[in-house]
Parts: sequence; structure tokens; C-alpha cells
Amino acid sequence: MASMIERYLVRYFIAVVDQGSFSRAATTMHVSQPTLSAGIAKLERLMGTPLFNRDNRRVELTGAGAHLVEHARAIERAFAEAERVGSGDVAAQLLRIGIASTLPSAMVGAGIAAARQADPDARIEVLDGRMRDLLQRLDRGRLDAVIGPVPPSREMEREIGHEDYAMALPATHHLAGRSSVAPAELSGETMLVRRQCEVLAETSRFFTGHGVRPFMASRTDDEERALQLVAAGLAITLVPRCYAREGIALARLEAFEAERTIGLISDAEAMARIGRSPALTALCDRLREVLSG
Repeated sequence: MASMIERYLVRYFIAVVDQGSFSRAATTMHVSQPTLSAGIAKLERLMGTPLFNRDNRRVELTGAGAHLVEHARAIERAFAEAERVGSGDVAAQLLRIGIASTLPSAMVGAGIAAARQADPDARIEVLDGRMRDLLQRLDRGRLDAVIGPVPPSREMEREIGHEDYAMALPATHHLAGRSSVAPAELSGETMLVRRQCEVLAETSRFFTGHGVRPFMASRTDDEERALQLVAAGLAITLVPRCYAREGIALARLEAFEAERTIGLISDAEAMARIGRSPALTALCDRLREVLSG
């Protein structure tokens, strides 16, 4: 990429790729859509070729745009690294870790405590969020690694664990003593929606396919709130197996086959710097212990 291309143009380009639209990219970059569109047009002039095919419904990369993506991400990571060095962050090893918000807080806390004990001098930044958003920040060089459910399109550096999903029931529920429940047994139940659930769409299709259309008592992005509402007896919901806790009984949902793999996602450049970190190793090891039960 020519040296005359300014960083903000690279960031505009990456934002459009990640967000899939000019309007959402503009919001992410905190600029107006005309400003972002003008920046992309300038980048295309400098590159001498269109980078996006545009229509009223979607934005798609051209062949030249697809070729540019990895180069652009590498440049942005290099800028981020230079900023970190310039700010003095290299004095102690800095670990910028994104952790999926669908990992239980107690599990994350145990992992971070182990990391702090393994290397008290390490500087650890933890960002909580949805996997999609965390992975975008990783690709832009804003995170060193992400821990959470690994999407099929991603390779992981370290596997932490594997688990299935189960119905979370109040401990006093009439099905609470069961190891598994059939979908038909839930037809009259009240449920709540965990809106951050990675298999939310799959769960909805499963229940619809089995003729289960429950009353939804709550819809929440807060995983701890969801569990408290289940324990209080308001409703039941589908959760990853690691959500087991006092006051809640878990029962396998028969014929529901979805599972998730929890892993560490990074890239070669970041792992060359943090791969041997005692804090990172301890974090992954402790999460693995908690996940394995």
C-alpha cells in the first residue's frame, strides 16, 4: 500500500468491511456517512480501482478490495503497536484480552485471579463484549487475544474446553430432578430469552419445530440477571453447561445437539509477543479447570 495513504483511510476501509455497510461503519468511526464515503472514494482513487460493489441492500468487496483486507489489517495492527510502544506500555507486559460476555462472571473472575497470581507485574486489560465485536477489535489490533466460543470461521490458538447446552430450571421446579427433558414437556412453560446466546436462532427454530411456543417473560442482555430470574422462579431458559450454580438445576434438552468450544483466538504476531506469558497461561488453565468441572 502506498505511503501516501493516510491511516484514517485504512480505518474507514476496515470499518466498512467489518460492519457491512457505510452507515454502520460511519457510526463506528464517529463520523458522518458523507465523510466516510468521501474517505473511501479517496482511497479508491489512490488505489486506482473500486474496492466495493454497492447497491441499496448491501456492500460487497471487489476482488481488489478482498486482496486489500489483510494488508489493511496488518497496517492497522502495526499502528496500534507503535502507539503502545510510544505510550510506554512496553515497560511491563501488557495483555489486552477480550472475554465473551457469555462466560459466567465467576468463571472469568477465577481466571483473572489465577493470572494475577502467576504474574503480579503483568498489566492486564479485560474487555467484555459480544464475540463478534471482540473479534473485530482483535482484527484491528486493539486486542491481543479473545477468549470465548469459537466461531466455525475462526481458528484458535488454544482450546480451553467444550460443553453442551441445558435447560436452566429453578431448583424448586417440578422437572428439576431430571437429567434430561423432552421438548414436549416444556410446551406449557414460561421462558426467558438470553439475547446474547450464540445459539439463539437455532434454539428458536428447535422449539418452533417441536411445536413449543412459550410465553416469554423476559428478554435480557445481562447473563447474571437471566440466571437470577430463573432462580427466582420467573422462567426457564437454555444455557451453556458452565452456568451451573446454586438455586438452578440443569437438565439436558433431548434432541438438541448444539455445543460450543471455548478457546483462545489470536494471531501469529500477537502470540509471538504474549504466547509465553505466565499470566495468559494461568488464565487459560484456570478457565479450563472451571469448565471441566
